[in-house]
Amino acid sequence: MEDKADDAEFVMVPELDKLLEQDPFLKPYKKDFQRRYTLFVELLKKIEGCEGGLEKFSRSYQSFGIHTQPDGGIYCKEWAPGAEAVFLTGDFNDWNPFSHPYKKLDFGKWELYIPPREDKLPVILHGSKIKVAIKTKSGEVIYRISPWAKYVLQEEKKVVYDWVHWQPAESYTRKYERPKKSNSIRIYESHVGIASPEGKIASYKNFTYNVLPKIKDLGYNCIQLMAVMEHAYYASFGYQITSFFAASSRYGTPDELKELVDVAHSMGIQVLLDVVHSHASRNSEDGLNQFDGTNACFFHDGPRGNHDLWDSRLFDYSNWEVLRFLLSNLRWWIEEYGFDGFRFDGVTSMLYHHHGIGCGFTGDYNEYFGLQVDEESLLYLMIANHMTHSLYPDCITIAEDVSGMPALCCPVTQGGGGFDYRLAMAVPDKWIQILKEYKDEEWNIGDIVHTLTNRRYNEKCIAYAESHDQALVGDKTLAFWLMDAEMYSNMSVLSPLTPVIDRGIQLHKMIRLITHALGGEGYLNFMGNEFGHPEWLDFPRKGNNESYHYARRQFHLSEDQILRYRFLYAFDRDMNRLEGKFGWLSSPPAYVSAKHQGDKLIAFERANLLFIFNFHPSKSFTGYRIAVNIPGKYPF
Repeated sequence: MEDKADDAEFVMVPELDKLLEQDPFLKPYKKDFQRRYTLFVELLKKIEGCEGGLEKFSRSYQSFGIHTQPDGGIYCKEWAPGAEAVFLTGDFNDWNPFSHPYKKLDFGKWELYIPPREDKLPVILHGSKIKVAIKTKSGEVIYRISPWAKYVLQEEKKVVYDWVHWQPAESYTRKYERPKKSNSIRIYESHVGIASPEGKIASYKNFTYNVLPKIKDLGYNCIQLMAVMEHAYYASFGYQITSFFAASSRYGTPDELKELVDVAHSMGIQVLLDVVHSHASRNSEDGLNQFDGTNACFFHDGPRGNHDLWDSRLFDYSNWEVLRFLLSNLRWWIEEYGFDGFRFDGVTSMLYHHHGIGCGFTGDYNEYFGLQVDEESLLYLMIANHMTHSLYPDCITIAEDVSGMPALCCPVTQGGGGFDYRLAMAVPDKWIQILKEYKDEEWNIGDIVHTLTNRRYNEKCIAYAESHDQALVGDKTLAFWLMDAEMYSNMSVLSPLTPVIDRGIQLHKMIRLITHALGGEGYLNFMGNEFGHPEWLDFPRKGNNESYHYARRQFHLSEDQILRYRFLYAFDRDMNRLEGKFGWLSSPPAYVSAKHQGDKLIAFERANLLFIFNFHPSKSFTGYRIAVNIPGKYPF
């Protein structure tokens, strides 16, 4: 009777029983799921009642910021609750800070309408520079870039970005339909700026015409684009966002990014955006921080608003206008640029008040419930996933979560977080640990199999042997761990095949194939690693004299017929094409029939294929007996 009385306080979770049936160990936390789902339903109802629904609420980019009207007038709207007064200034009024004041509205909002000129042209022309001038409560006048700015530009030798009004007479028009979502997702993790062998920042155009054909040839059906949301510091790898609605101008124009996504679609490739809603840059002159002169606004005030390790600001997800801003941001990238989904960065930091700092997750379910969970952040993720999947059924969302929170990748209707996939972050860590700490004969075969198969039932994982994290300076790629300095001297087919290169090439292939086939329901590779890129990644910074030498990808190495890199490229291509033919990523988890420590052998079946891996450093086997589920002939 007591349980029923408690349950009556909550909204019924439609498919909670299904979740609890799949994992009975979650039953003690039933009320947590009920409470989370109840908060979700209540928020949806509030948005419906106050804003006319989630569809309209998430299109707020159509009214906030600056918009040229059909009659040539310009409508401006901002949210600055801590401001005493708000003005618009720029090239159009010779930078007069007070000639164009905004009108104060309810709930901290401000609006301004600027009539057209006598010739019916807008007062603010495409390409002109503008700023919001804010008079704070203390009387100080500060200059800011609108949080909704669509284009910002950093002039040479300037530190701070300028807000540039982007309203071209003609914009790029999409020519191709979005591809349908694949059940076997093979992701090519990419960074536009380093996608060239040249020592410079590469362009959207370069990626469209030089890199997309390679991705198509390799058999990847999805691209994850990093560092697109504008970030003032190039070396942050795109993780210190300053302008959330602006595509990075260092690679080209918004139209050139639209073309990139559209051409990818013409090849049947979906494009995901690496979206950073977990935190924001501390920059104030060209970022969100202290936009209205207060320490709060978009962020929590006090210690809760700061991430100590990342030196960045943390969003207040309970704030109505923050929800408007972030949900509209997702819609903007889908609607304006044609992105097909998102890889959410820093999800672990969002899920917990401790942000995962100094916390080694053991898998104890008590770690995922209780006061340490930031349910405001979790609620935002639930509603973000609900919005993207209900409005765009083919949309893909991926969580970068190291904690392993149960149900994060289960539907919201089960009380879950609603993500399609989570990154299998333990897998690359395991491969690096093995190569760093163990000799070949010491490899623990059972441990490898456990790491590759240890994932929650019915929660999909993206497996990868290495991502951009393992390519960064201070670490080594798998190829570098395997072959090191010999990659510079012994990769030519004109020189004898050394034991180091022979071992390195074969293990590079084996590690990728077993990760691809056994490790998850999706696969990811960071650009260049498919052919064993020989060097780490290091962006220009003071510590390396602003050098671009390591901020590039040497694609020409895989095209040189004299070099052995082409063999790794060909293997990666054939591996993806084989998966495309048989679809093991969309098949149920593999059945492991053998994991022999002494023989260093692993055998498993998946998608009606039999995989056998011999990791023994010195023994080959003939006449080796392997049990199979289906009798018959198995051709090699």
